[in-house]
Amino acid sequence: MDSVLSSEHQYLPATVTRSAKILIAGHFGAGKTTLVGSVSEIRPLRTEEPITEASTGIDDLAGLPGKTETTVAFDFGRRTLSHRLALYLFGTPGQNRFTPFWEHLFHGALGALVLVDTRRLQDSDTVIGLLEERGLPFGVAVNEFEGAPRYALDEIRQALALDDDVVLTSCDARDEVSSIHALIAFVEYLHRSSRLEHLS
Repeated sequence: MDSVLSSEHQYLPATVTRSAKILIAGHFGAGKTTLVGSVSEIRPLRTEEPITEASTGIDDLAGLPGKTETTVAFDFGRRTLSHRLALYLFGTPGQNRFTPFWEHLFHGALGALVLVDTRRLQDSDTVIGLLEERGLPFGVAVNEFEGAPRYALDEIRQALALDDDVVLTSCDARDEVSSIHALIAFVEYLHRSSRLEHLS
Protein backbone atom coordinates (compact mmCIF):
# COMPACT_ATOMS: atom_id res chain seq x y z
CA MET A 1 0.00 0.00 0.00
CA ASP A 2 1.19 3.51 -0.73
CA SER A 3 1.46 5.36 2.55
CA VAL A 4 1.37 9.08 3.10
CA LEU A 5 4.29 9.43 5.50
CA SER A 6 4.73 13.17 5.82
CA SER A 7 1.35 14.76 5.24
CA GLU A 8 0.09 17.19 7.85
CA HIS A 9 -3.50 17.80 6.87
CA GLN A 10 -6.53 18.46 9.01
CA TYR A 11 -9.11 17.09 6.60
CA LEU A 12 -9.27 13.85 4.70
CA PRO A 13 -8.37 13.96 1.01
CA ALA A 14 -11.37 13.72 -1.32
CA THR A 15 -9.99 10.43 -2.66
CA VAL A 16 -10.54 8.62 0.65
CA THR A 17 -13.54 6.30 0.26
CA ARG A 18 -12.91 3.79 3.04
CA SER A 19 -12.11 4.00 6.72
CA ALA A 20 -11.42 1.54 9.51
CA LYS A 21 -11.43 1.73 13.27
CA ILE A 22 -8.34 -0.03 14.63
CA LEU A 23 -7.55 -0.53 18.31
CA ILE A 24 -3.98 -0.09 19.48
CA ALA A 25 -3.99 -2.48 22.43
CA GLY A 26 -1.42 -3.82 24.84
CA HIS A 27 -0.46 -4.17 28.44
CA PHE A 28 0.43 -1.32 30.81
CA GLY A 29 3.46 0.59 29.51
CA ALA A 30 3.66 -1.18 26.13
CA GLY A 31 3.85 2.09 24.15
CA LYS A 32 0.30 2.54 22.87
CA THR A 33 0.11 6.30 23.45
CA THR A 34 3.53 6.73 21.88
CA LEU A 35 2.57 4.81 18.73
CA VAL A 36 -0.72 6.68 18.24
CA GLY A 37 1.13 9.96 18.67
CA SER A 38 3.92 9.04 16.28
CA VAL A 39 1.66 8.06 13.37
CA SER A 40 -1.32 10.41 13.76
CA GLU A 41 -1.61 13.11 11.09
CA ILE A 42 -3.88 15.14 13.36
CA ARG A 43 -3.11 16.24 16.88
CA PRO A 44 -3.83 13.11 18.92
CA LEU A 45 -6.37 13.10 21.70
CA ARG A 46 -4.81 11.82 24.91
CA THR A 47 -6.41 11.05 28.26
CA GLU A 48 -3.25 10.64 30.30
CA GLU A 49 -3.09 11.42 33.99
CA PRO A 50 -0.10 11.48 36.35
CA ILE A 51 0.69 8.24 38.17
CA THR A 52 0.30 8.97 41.87
CA GLU A 53 0.97 7.14 45.13
CA ALA A 54 -2.64 5.93 45.01
CA SER A 55 -1.56 3.42 42.34
CA THR A 56 1.11 1.88 44.57
CA GLY A 57 0.50 -1.85 44.80
CA ILE A 58 -1.98 -1.67 41.91
CA ASP A 59 0.09 -0.66 38.89
CA ASP A 60 3.27 -2.66 38.39
CA LEU A 61 5.97 -0.17 37.38
CA ALA A 62 8.78 -2.74 37.36
CA GLY A 63 10.92 -2.13 34.30
CA LEU A 64 9.20 1.23 33.60
CA PRO A 65 11.44 3.72 35.43
CA GLY A 66 10.54 6.70 33.23
CA LYS A 67 6.77 6.22 33.20
CA THR A 68 5.01 9.08 35.00
CA GLU A 69 1.61 9.15 33.25
CA THR A 70 -1.00 6.60 32.24
CA THR A 71 -4.01 6.51 29.90
CA VAL A 72 -7.28 6.44 31.82
CA ALA A 73 -9.75 6.31 28.91
CA PHE A 74 -8.29 6.09 25.39
CA ASP A 75 -5.98 7.75 22.90
CA PHE A 76 -7.26 8.79 19.48
CA GLY A 77 -5.51 9.55 16.22
CA ARG A 78 -6.04 9.32 12.49
CA ARG A 79 -3.80 8.18 9.68
CA THR A 80 -4.46 8.32 5.95
CA LEU A 81 -2.76 5.09 4.99
CA SER A 82 -3.31 5.33 1.24
CA HIS A 83 -5.14 7.64 -1.15
CA ARG A 84 -8.33 5.61 -0.48
CA LEU A 85 -8.06 4.38 3.12
CA ALA A 86 -7.99 6.21 6.46
CA LEU A 87 -7.45 4.54 9.81
CA TYR A 88 -9.03 5.81 13.02
CA LEU A 89 -6.77 4.65 15.83
CA PHE A 90 -8.01 4.10 19.38
CA GLY A 91 -5.35 3.37 21.99
CA THR A 92 -6.74 1.31 24.85
CA PRO A 93 -5.92 1.80 28.54
CA GLY A 94 -3.41 -0.74 29.79
CA GLN A 95 -4.33 -1.42 33.41
CA ASN A 96 -6.64 -4.29 34.24
CA ARG A 97 -8.96 -2.05 36.23
CA PHE A 98 -9.83 -0.16 33.04
CA THR A 99 -10.70 -3.21 30.92
CA PRO A 100 -14.48 -2.70 31.40
CA PHE A 101 -14.03 0.47 29.31
CA TRP A 102 -12.80 -1.71 26.45
CA GLU A 103 -16.42 -2.78 25.84
CA HIS A 104 -17.09 0.71 24.49
CA LEU A 105 -13.97 0.66 22.32
CA PHE A 106 -14.84 -2.71 20.78
CA HIS A 107 -17.91 -1.27 19.02
CA GLY A 108 -17.18 -0.83 15.34
CA ALA A 109 -13.55 -1.93 15.60
CA LEU A 110 -12.27 -3.94 12.66
CA GLY A 111 -9.33 -5.34 14.59
CA ALA A 112 -6.54 -4.59 17.03
CA LEU A 113 -2.77 -4.23 16.80
CA VAL A 114 -1.33 -5.46 20.11
CA LEU A 115 1.93 -3.92 21.27
CA VAL A 116 4.12 -6.10 23.49
CA ASP A 117 7.26 -5.42 25.49
CA THR A 118 9.69 -8.35 25.76
CA ARG A 119 10.51 -7.32 29.35
CA ARG A 120 6.89 -7.96 30.36
CA LEU A 121 5.78 -10.49 27.79
CA GLN A 122 3.54 -12.41 30.19
CA ASP A 123 1.45 -9.25 30.70
CA SER A 124 0.19 -9.62 27.12
CA ASP A 125 -1.80 -12.77 27.93
CA THR A 126 -4.76 -10.89 29.41
CA VAL A 127 -4.99 -8.50 26.45
CA ILE A 128 -4.78 -11.27 23.86
CA GLY A 129 -7.32 -13.31 25.83
CA LEU A 130 -9.82 -10.43 25.76
CA LEU A 131 -9.49 -10.08 21.99
CA GLU A 132 -9.84 -13.82 21.44
CA GLU A 133 -12.96 -13.92 23.64
CA ARG A 134 -14.54 -11.20 21.50
CA GLY A 135 -13.45 -12.82 18.25
CA LEU A 136 -11.73 -9.59 17.20
CA PRO A 137 -8.92 -10.11 14.68
CA PHE A 138 -5.57 -8.97 16.00
CA GLY A 139 -1.94 -8.73 15.06
CA VAL A 140 1.05 -8.38 17.36
CA ALA A 141 3.92 -5.89 17.13
CA VAL A 142 6.94 -6.22 19.40
CA ASN A 143 7.83 -2.71 20.56
CA GLU A 144 11.62 -2.66 20.56
CA PHE A 145 12.38 -0.68 23.69
CA GLU A 146 15.97 0.45 24.13
CA GLY A 147 17.80 -2.06 26.31
CA ALA A 148 15.00 -4.66 26.13
CA PRO A 149 16.03 -8.22 25.24
CA ARG A 150 15.66 -9.17 21.58
CA TYR A 151 14.17 -12.47 20.50
CA ALA A 152 13.44 -14.01 17.13
CA LEU A 153 9.81 -13.50 16.12
CA ASP A 154 9.32 -17.28 16.04
CA GLU A 155 10.29 -17.38 19.73
CA ILE A 156 7.81 -14.60 20.50
CA ARG A 157 5.08 -16.46 18.61
CA GLN A 158 5.76 -19.58 20.64
CA ALA A 159 5.94 -17.72 23.97
CA LEU A 160 2.58 -16.03 23.31
CA ALA A 161 1.05 -19.22 21.84
CA LEU A 162 0.00 -17.33 18.71
CA ASP A 163 -1.61 -19.17 15.81
CA ASP A 164 0.40 -19.24 12.59
CA ASP A 165 -2.01 -16.84 10.86
CA VAL A 166 -1.63 -14.08 13.49
CA VAL A 167 0.41 -11.22 12.01
CA LEU A 168 3.61 -10.79 14.04
CA THR A 169 6.07 -7.98 13.41
CA SER A 170 8.28 -5.55 15.31
CA CYS A 171 8.48 -1.78 15.49
CA ASP A 172 9.79 1.19 17.42
CA ALA A 173 6.66 2.99 18.61
CA ARG A 174 8.59 6.27 18.73
CA ASP A 175 9.35 6.08 15.01
CA GLU A 176 6.66 7.09 12.51
CA VAL A 177 7.85 4.96 9.61
CA SER A 178 8.49 1.87 11.72
CA SER A 179 5.08 2.12 13.35
CA ILE A 180 3.30 2.66 10.03
CA HIS A 181 4.97 -0.45 8.64
CA ALA A 182 3.50 -2.44 11.55
CA LEU A 183 0.06 -0.98 10.82
CA ILE A 184 0.40 -1.76 7.13
CA ALA A 185 1.29 -5.39 7.88
CA PHE A 186 -1.88 -5.71 9.97
CA VAL A 187 -4.12 -3.89 7.48
CA GLU A 188 -2.81 -6.07 4.65
CA TYR A 189 -3.83 -9.10 6.71
CA LEU A 190 -7.32 -7.64 7.14
CA HIS A 191 -7.47 -7.00 3.40
CA ARG A 192 -6.39 -10.55 2.58
CA SER A 193 -9.06 -11.89 4.89
CA SER A 194 -11.66 -9.73 3.08
CA ARG A 195 -12.52 -7.77 6.24
CA LEU A 196 -11.85 -4.47 4.46
CA GLU A 197 -13.91 -5.19 1.35
CA HIS A 198 -17.23 -3.83 2.55
CA LEU A 199 -16.01 -0.63 4.20
CA SER A 200 -17.07 2.67 2.70
